[in-house]
Amino acid sequence: MGEDRRLRAVVELAQGMAAAQTPRESWRAAALGACHALSGSFAALSVWERELGRLRVLVNVGERAPDEEEFPEGEAYPVHQFPEIVEFLHERWAGGGGPNAWVETADGPAGDRAGERGPGAPPSAGCGRVAALRRRGRGCCVVAPVVLHGRAWGELYVARPASEPFFDRSDADFATVLASVVAAGIAQTEQLEEARRLAFTDALTGLANRRAVDVRLDEAIGRHRAEGVVVSLVVCDLNGLKRVNDTRGHAVGDRLLERFGSVLSLCGAMLPGTLAARLGGDEFCLLAVGPPADEVVRVAAELCRRAADLELGEGVACGVASTGDPIGPVRSARRLFRLADAAQYRAKAVRAARPVVAGRAGPDDPVVRLADAPPPAEGERRRFRGRHEQRRP
Repeated sequence: MGEDRRLRAVVELAQGMAAAQTPRESWRAAALGACHALSGSFAALSVWERELGRLRVLVNVGERAPDEEEFPEGEAYPVHQFPEIVEFLHERWAGGGGPNAWVETADGPAGDRAGERGPGAPPSAGCGRVAALRRRGRGCCVVAPVVLHGRAWGELYVARPASEPFFDRSDADFATVLASVVAAGIAQTEQLEEARRLAFTDALTGLANRRAVDVRLDEAIGRHRAEGVVVSLVVCDLNGLKRVNDTRGHAVGDRLLERFGSVLSLCGAMLPGTLAARLGGDEFCLLAVGPPADEVVRVAAELCRRAADLELGEGVACGVASTGDPIGPVRSARRLFRLADAAQYRAKAVRAARPVVAGRAGPDDPVVRLADAPPPAEGERRRFRGRHEQRRP
């Protein structure tokens, strides 16, 4: 490949990874870009999981063998099968540099025969890779370690069929360059993922935040309207937080919030796919999509029981609203929030030890009446937290 073409291939690889919005898209762009740049027929990107002592494949692209999935769930190999990895797995490299790429062939390590190994390349290759080449009808591969933040992160692997020419030293040098571009793209993706995580996570408890609830609830109501999926919302108000803050300090109050957050998360795990979130202050919620309303109410009751057993605080006021109950049409996230909030308000007003459930008190359910009441007059305190309404102080 000419220098101009290689330069274009590098640019295309970088652009492809820059356009990725998710880790999977980034991995796929890396493997596809490297495969094209090196005129390969197959490419894979793998990560080294030090704590598990294995090399785990993230993505396979190109001409895959029958046992190779694009995004495999369980394709991993013990590091001891690849002696060449051990040479640099625990090393550090300043300035983002790292070991050179090397070539393998179905006949054995190309560099051992042709003197193609450069500085930093491992002195011997693992037989596992050679056996894999033979088993899958490939003639050769080039392996480029990916170094991120000065540590070995994983590897970029590109192969050619047995009918194509072997990779040479210049291909290996070029693969080393491509691995550096891939590392930069992965670093960018990780930064984006961290920014997204922070944007949708409550800093104190580690639960989802209000923004995450709004997004998930909008999606859930869309599914409810299109498919009839049951959507349930449990809104909780932690009792006694102000007393704890006033008498024992905000550090102790924060500890109460953290402990209740753990209880909420534990109870949410009883309902598959449930989102546990802190809405702000002393208010929390569970958002369940799919489970029957009775299951959600059962979990909400368990939440009340566990909250009452906390060393600090005074239990929790808990309200439930579910499209599986007789609450009338739910065409918007805002209405379900109003219903759940009205149920929680009722639970607090009557000091209920169990959850109050919207729609279960008959045709004249006071919770539904409260939720459907006209908006408060100017200057009155607003009770409901629709996304475009102010939160109560």
